[in-house]
Amino acid sequence: MSEHYPTASNRSEIVFAYDAVDANPNGNPLSGANRPRIDPQTDQAIVTDVRLKRYLRDQLQDDGHGVYIRNVNEEGIQATREDLLEARLKDIELDDVDEDGIEEAVFQQFLENSADVRYFGATMSVDMNEEKHGDIAEELPDHFTGPVQFSPGKSVHPVTVNEEYNSLTSVIATGEGKEQGGFDLDDHRIQYAFIGFHGLVDEHGAEDTLLTDDDVRRLDTLCWRALKNQTISRSKVGQEPRLYLRVEYDGESFHLGGLDQGLALESETSEPAEELRTVRGICIDVTSLVERLENASDRIDTVHIVASDVLDVSVDGETGDHEFLYNELRDAVGADSVRVVDVYEDAHATMPEG
Repeated sequence: MSEHYPTASNRSEIVFAYDAVDANPNGNPLSGANRPRIDPQTDQAIVTDVRLKRYLRDQLQDDGHGVYIRNVNEEGIQATREDLLEARLKDIELDDVDEDGIEEAVFQQFLENSADVRYFGATMSVDMNEEKHGDIAEELPDHFTGPVQFSPGKSVHPVTVNEEYNSLTSVIATGEGKEQGGFDLDDHRIQYAFIGFHGLVDEHGAEDTLLTDDDVRRLDTLCWRALKNQTISRSKVGQEPRLYLRVEYDGESFHLGGLDQGLALESETSEPAEELRTVRGICIDVTSLVERLENASDRIDTVHIVASDVLDVSVDGETGDHEFLYNELRDAVGADSVRVVDVYEDAHATMPEG
C-alpha cells in the first residue's frame, strides 16, 4: 500500500518449542470437558496456532503495543468488534492530509496502532459510527492477511493424561451441624509434553501489513516472554519456553520449510515417553535440523537462537547443553551467522517508544 514504507526485507523461518508439565496446553471446548487436544492416531499433544497467537497478542498488549484483537475494550468490559476498531482509529489525524492521501494515511496509521494486525492479519468487516468517524473505516480493506503464520504445534512424543487430575473433589460446608457436601471438578492435564511449532515470516506479505524488520526481531523475545508471562492461569501454569530459532534467509522467496521436523526425541538418553515428567528426562535430537541448515548455509543470513539452560540436545550422537547447540550451529553456518538472543536485554530495544 505504501511504496516507501520500510517493510521486512528477508524471509524468516521459525522453530519454537516449549514444554508443559501437569498442564492443559490447549483445551478443546467442544470435548465437553475442555480436554487437552491429542491426536487420536499418534497420541501427540496438539496446540493450535490460535492459542499461540493469543499468548503473543497478550504479551504485545502488556508491553504497551497497540493491539486490535483482544477480549475487552479500554474500559475493561467485553469488547465488540466495533469497540476494537474504534480504539485503533481514534488517534488518527487527517486534518493535514491531502484528500488523495487519506486512504494511505488511514491504512498506515491503523497498522502502526495495531501491532497484532501487522503480524497476524485480521478481518475488518465492521459497521462504524459515521457521526464519530465519518467514512474512515471504509478506507481499510475487508481483511489483512498476516505475514507471520504458525502451523499447529505438536509434541515430539506421545503424551499421557495424568489421571490424578481428572476428578478433584472439593468439600464444602453446607451449614453448622449439617453434613458436608462435595462436587466433582474435571481437570484434565497432560503429564508432560515437549511441543514444537513451525512459523514463517513472509517478506512479501509484510508489505501488505507494513511489518518491519524491527517487528520481526521483536518475535525473538516475544515468543519466549509470552510463554513465561501469559501461562499463569490454573490450567496453563507449568509451561516453559525451551528453544527458539529464527532462520533469516538471504535471498528472495526462499525457505527450507518444515524445520520443526528436525526436532526428535533422542531415544537412547531420554526416558520412555510414558515416563516423562520434566525436561530433565528428555534429550532432543537436532541432527537433522543442523544438517539442513549447514546444507543451505549459503542461503542463510543469520540464525537467531536462544535455548533453555536445562535443555539437553544431541547432534550426531554427541550430547550437550545450550552452549553445545550454539557451537554446532556456528560450525554449520558460520560463527558470524549465529546471533544468540539475550531475551530480556533485546526486549527493551523493541518496546514502544514513550
